Amino acid sequence: MLAKLKDKYRALSPQIRASFWFLVCGFLQRGISVITTPIFTRILTTEEYGQYNVFSSWLSIVQVIVTLDICYGIYTQGLVKFSEERDVYSSSLQGLTLTLVTIWTVVYLVFQSFWNDLFQLTTAQMLAMLCICWANSVFTFWSAEQRVDFKYKNLVIVTIIASIAIPALGILLVLNSEDKVTARILGMAIVEMAAYSWMFFYQMRKGHKFYSKRFWKYALALNIPLIPHYLSQVALNSVDRIMISSLVGDSAAGIYSLAYSISQVMIIFNTALTQTLEPWLYHKIHDKDITSMKRVAYPAFMFVAAINLLIIALAPEIVAVFAPVEYYEAIWVIPPVSMSVYFMFAYTFFASFEFYFEKTKLISVATVVGAALNIVLNYLLIPVLGYQVAGYTTLLCYMLYAVMHYVFMRRLSMAHFGKQPYSFKVLSGMTFVFFVAGFGLMATYNVPLMRYGILFAILIVIISKHNMLRSSIQVFLDMRREGRQDDL
Repeated sequence: MLAKLKDKYRALSPQIRASFWFLVCGFLQRGISVITTPIFTRILTTEEYGQYNVFSSWLSIVQVIVTLDICYGIYTQGLVKFSEERDVYSSSLQGLTLTLVTIWTVVYLVFQSFWNDLFQLTTAQMLAMLCICWANSVFTFWSAEQRVDFKYKNLVIVTIIASIAIPALGILLVLNSEDKVTARILGMAIVEMAAYSWMFFYQMRKGHKFYSKRFWKYALALNIPLIPHYLSQVALNSVDRIMISSLVGDSAAGIYSLAYSISQVMIIFNTALTQTLEPWLYHKIHDKDITSMKRVAYPAFMFVAAINLLIIALAPEIVAVFAPVEYYEAIWVIPPVSMSVYFMFAYTFFASFEFYFEKTKLISVATVVGAALNIVLNYLLIPVLGYQVAGYTTLLCYMLYAVMHYVFMRRLSMAHFGKQPYSFKVLSGMTFVFFVAGFGLMATYNVPLMRYGILFAILIVIISKHNMLRSSIQVFLDMRREGRQDDL
């Protein structure tokens, strides 16, 4: 058995093997974080857990402002566009990022009290945040280069070491420190600086160029206009925890953060599916074969909806495993946040058209509107209805986000193809059933026997429809095989 698996693995092309290991890296980075959540919720109070998650939310925002996210899409695009000058391109953008981080560090040190009061963080926490911003960027630069070249071995080794060391050192420092929040943050900063710093010197040695007017100008010109989009994405994911901390308190932020973390487990599946689906979607748009998209879209939507419903159904049990009784209220936040993950996934099928036809303004409009509405609704409703309403504002804003991209997709489809890839009736029907099932399961949280009965009935239906399920899985596998052949 093992010998056959090894033979099949060796028969795979380098590109497919690399894609598999890149996917493993993604699971490791997110998966280990999820696995260690029950440990941190038990060695940190709800207030401390909330403070750490507020720090993480601020980190996401500061990362965009300080580094301009130069290490992401625009860098990967340049690796292909400037392939003959790749080493110079990489080292110069590393130099630009270090320059930006240094400038912002000086700005912080000059106005230290102002920034500490604004973020409600200590000096040690702020400096650690800036170090993490730089280390994350360095790693992203290096890992993007590895991905483009299909070099996965070193990336897997570094990912495994960092993914295990960050929580391990964090636990050790928290258990031996009075300031447990700072200890948790320093654990992350120390490991990332130690694990990633060498990558900066590696790329600098290859490129021998810290400053390049041409590449700095290129990167800044393309990235600065995208800052509203990047910040809005972060706001949609993070601002609710910051506002709950400010308007209600750190303890409420901690409880909400746990619910959000549990719900975001589906992001792992979303990422895996998206990495497989996106190249295939672009290929179909390129070939003007958009009507065949639905044969993959509908099963994928149902699969994501089903997994989210499972998380909603088992929310009380999951919370009991992940945290002590102080976090029990998190069960009421999981349903709306889990439902929002469904709309995050739907976005991929709609926004692919905007990316393909380079309609970046449409992308920014949808993201900014969703984020702005989220901030306004949180500000107005959290003081009146409590922190749990943030889950529903998140759901509403991601619904709007997906709907706007759907409208833009319809407009582009009609303009370029004269037809639509998906049926509005089918999509709205699936979404309606998803809502009814999700909120119906939530209504049974205080009646466990009824909830277990519903789960058992669903299991019977799945077993009775196993042929349909097998057919849907086969469609997805055929799509993956087709997409991989296209890529190769």
